[in-house]
Amino acid sequence: MHVHIYSLGGEAKFWLEPEIELAKNHRLSRIQLKQIEGIIEEHYDEFTNAWRNYFSN
Repeated sequence: MHVHIYSLGGEAKFWLEPEIELAKNHRLSRIQLKQIEGIIEEHYDEFTNAWRNYFSN
């Protein structure tokens, strides 16, 4: 389970399970990655529920 993040400055991929972890980074700063990780933590349940709903079909 993972999410992709795209921005004007770059992109990243974070694993959601077994824990939130950076998988790939292309041109995003450490500060941006920390901000993104915080957003993922805040919305973790929404992301995992959306993942399960999407891939259960």
